[in-house]
Amino acid sequence: MSPMIINWYIFFVGMCIGSFLNVCIYRLPSGKSIVRPASACPVCGMQIHWYDNIPLISYIILRGRCRECKTAISIRYPIVELLCGLFAMASWMRFGNSLPALIYFIFIAALLVITFIDIDHRIIPDIISLPGIPLGFLASLILPQLNWSDSLLGIGIGGGILLIIAWGYHLFTGKDGMGGGDIKLLAMIGAFLGWKGVLFTIMASSLIGTVVGIVLMVRAGKGIKMAMPFGPFLAVGAIVFLFFGPQLINLYFNLL
Repeated sequence: MSPMIINWYIFFVGMCIGSFLNVCIYRLPSGKSIVRPASACPVCGMQIHWYDNIPLISYIILRGRCRECKTAISIRYPIVELLCGLFAMASWMRFGNSLPALIYFIFIAALLVITFIDIDHRIIPDIISLPGIPLGFLASLILPQLNWSDSLLGIGIGGGILLIIAWGYHLFTGKDGMGGGDIKLLAMIGAFLGWKGVLFTIMASSLIGTVVGIVLMVRAGKGIKMAMPFGPFLAVGAIVFLFFGPQLINLYFNLL
């Protein structure tokens, strides 16, 4: 089988998984089962048929609307499917036909769910981040790019740094500037990426968050205060490190 056919197959399978991730994103915040009942339109209640649930393709055919009541379907659904398909293919191309490729793809899928839930609800579900910490540590026993000591150190540094920052912010302002969900998420990231991944993720997410925040404030107008979820920036920083971390770190030190 040619590499191109394999790429397209992995891309489509990834999009199918992305369709399931959409279910998780929609149902987990409200505590609903991600298995039952079958997916249905939230407006008219019409059950979605299998031919209307083909990733990306069905959205295009239906022009982004429910077949029954014509209510607009959120653009988030095809975006998540497309991202999941691309990351599935990228994981295979980066790590080959291997167990690490599967482990890292599952890690990325978890970050996608966390990202969009945090954007919609300003929460990071413990049901993903907390189990992700021991799972990441167990994965370190398999992953050739990571050893158990780096993973353990990553958990400690990841959870510890944000906990200190959150505690300090609350001490000086009397307000909560960072939620516990971010702390648990960074500990999970540390479990999968080690302490170097944690430090890179903190720097990258802070830089990206600052740039995005400035752009949004400029567009919204001066004097307007905006609260942004930090989880998506942590997820982006972790994914960047996963695929480009060593190269970017070497580039940074070479420039110095």
